[in-house]
Amino acid sequence: MTGVLSGMRVVESAAFIAVPLAGMTLAQMGADVIRVDRLQGGLDAARWPVAANGKSLFWAGMNKGKRSIAVDMARPEGVELIARLITAPGPDAGMFLTNLRGRGPLDYPALSATRPDLIMVSLLGTRRGEPAVDYTVNVGVGFPTATGPEDSDTPVAHVLPAWDCITGQMVVNTLLAAERHRLRSGLGQIAELALKDVAAAMLGHLGIIAEVSVNGVDRPRSGNAVYGAFGQDFLCADGQRIMVIGLTDRQWRGVVKALDLGPQIDALGQALNLDLRAEGNRWHARHAIAALMAPWFAARPLPQIAPLFDAAGLTWAPFRTFGQAVRDDPDLSPANPMMRVLDQPGIGPYVVPGSPVTSSLLSRLPAMPAPQLGQHTEAVLADVLGLGAGQIGKLMDKGIVAGR
Repeated sequence: MTGVLSGMRVVESAAFIAVPLAGMTLAQMGADVIRVDRLQGGLDAARWPVAANGKSLFWAGMNKGKRSIAVDMARPEGVELIARLITAPGPDAGMFLTNLRGRGPLDYPALSATRPDLIMVSLLGTRRGEPAVDYTVNVGVGFPTATGPEDSDTPVAHVLPAWDCITGQMVVNTLLAAERHRLRSGLGQIAELALKDVAAAMLGHLGIIAEVSVNGVDRPRSGNAVYGAFGQDFLCADGQRIMVIGLTDRQWRGVVKALDLGPQIDALGQALNLDLRAEGNRWHARHAIAALMAPWFAARPLPQIAPLFDAAGLTWAPFRTFGQAVRDDPDLSPANPMMRVLDQPGIGPYVVPGSPVTSSLLSRLPAMPAPQLGQHTEAVLADVLGLGAGQIGKLMDKGIVAGR
């Protein structure tokens, strides 16, 4: 099978989430992504979650389908080798992703002096170059103070590294946009983005900056309710909890009809002097609406509710733990064409995802294992740099590079 980016070669020197995620996304679309690692492994080589033998399940997840070359980055010979790899010739090569600021031979001026059409995408913590990670950015822009139960005054930091996830995809977009520009102009460039700027931009895109600036509102906590509309969690008779959404008019009318609460909802709207057909009014009346609906859920177990809601085409979902989701949701199993059972060297077989994108032209590439450290050192040195077996052997003897 051929991916849409087959033939493209990208060198990645990165750690943690955003840039490795970008590289993995490109690899799942067919690009040859070569990960440059230290001899002892990258900064995230042992990051949790880990298997019983200490192998990082996180690292294996973020590096599927890439190639790995292990280089002693502390020695000039190793740095020179990386620079040669980044600037190696080829019309679909000369692309470099990193969140580890290079200096000297690995900074953009030095690399572009060798290959003027080089495309380098560099991720910073803040626009000033200060260190930042998702867990500091998220608390700094305010989301934890709007997360959690309404009656709580304790900030709740989100478990999902949302800014890393969004930034990773922006790194992909940035690289592909720069490559398109190079195809049309022949020019290379360095493109920089900062994790905090991505969060700040999204804060503006979502209207939150304007909400503060224009309305003078510092958004309060709303528990599991969906802000500005109707979306609420309910407890079923068997102790299961579900989320029910009524954002659009169709969704809202579907919920009211399924619960057979039309007259009661009409009476509630009249009592509150609110037209509950309006999304914002449903937010203002959320507590009263939830109180009206809660007994219906409390009288029925989830197995009775689920087929009724599915038949009505409602937007809803049960609350699950990670374990329950993996065990019970077919979308997280090989029943989903995106998923396959893969035997990851050093870890064993488990279900992993490929790309979530399908194409009318090309088949989806199957998920591939993450490389072992230095697994492709010899192949990369030979294929990309054209080094002979004797030259590679000397580099290994000197400890400048290492194989698997």
